[in-house]
Amino acid sequence: MSLLDTAPRLDRARPRTSHLAELEARAVHLMREVAGQFDRPVLLFSGGKDSIVLLRLAERAFRPGPFPFPVLHVDTGHNFDEVLEIRDRLVAQLGERLLVASVQESIDAGRSPDPGPTGSRNRLQTATLLHALHQGRFDCAIGGARRDEDKARAKERLFSFRDAFGQWDPRAQRPEPWQLVNGRIHPGEHVRAFPLSDWTELDIWRYVAAESLEVPSIYFAHEREVVPRDGMLVATGPWTPPLDGETAATEQVRYRTVGDMTCTGAVRSAAATVDAVIAEVASARITERGATRADDRFSEAAMEDRKREGYF
Repeated sequence: MSLLDTAPRLDRARPRTSHLAELEARAVHLMREVAGQFDRPVLLFSGGKDSIVLLRLAERAFRPGPFPFPVLHVDTGHNFDEVLEIRDRLVAQLGERLLVASVQESIDAGRSPDPGPTGSRNRLQTATLLHALHQGRFDCAIGGARRDEDKARAKERLFSFRDAFGQWDPRAQRPEPWQLVNGRIHPGEHVRAFPLSDWTELDIWRYVAAESLEVPSIYFAHEREVVPRDGMLVATGPWTPPLDGETAATEQVRYRTVGDMTCTGAVRSAAATVDAVIAEVASARITERGATRADDRFSEAAMEDRKREGYF
């Protein structure tokens, strides 16, 4: 069953110059370019808001047929339960194939170091992703990165070239005049495709509203036990216990982005509906990753360094 069968569509009577319709059309075109130019693409899916939008765009591009690619999640093992639940349910609803690449398996196999039970596994996703792409012989990975998230992601092309080692060189990317994309690669190389490059966090939420998309409940205001840490509110749990000198307290919070629990912070918020979130995001003066991701906040080069190694 398609999610399109259970959710309202964008109003096709609206002028095609509307902002969301234009973004949707460009993203759908890029997905079809991926299907046309590559032999074994794969769609990266985390269960977060951006990848849920990617699923809807894939439906727009390829329904009523099946997706011409499987769906791949790189699982750190330190995920929010609410996100994993919606990941499994949405992909099952679509009848598509979900592949899960496990960071824990990479640790067990010696491909990644063990950071310990409370250490962040976010950076360890790189080796796990590259191994999964190699094992699956995937030549293109469709991701949900947006240019407004981070300075390094602003350097990405729509078709972003990776060498035979999975590495990225921002100075060696191909020009894309008029959004013309070139997917020509040699064996062993691959491309990361970013249909949401030109979208903003606000665009994502407006599209979620227009399409009545279901997103994980942690994006909305709820009560959760958290500790202040590194200028963020970190949820307590098996991998994030209070440290010496920290005191846990129950706060009303929501998440602007989801990732490894050890490095993803919440923000105080009363936004309990999509409309309230849209209003809150419209007034925000810092990106969601800059506000709530510990692995990005303390170094402008952090994301670029990881991307050069093969990160998302």
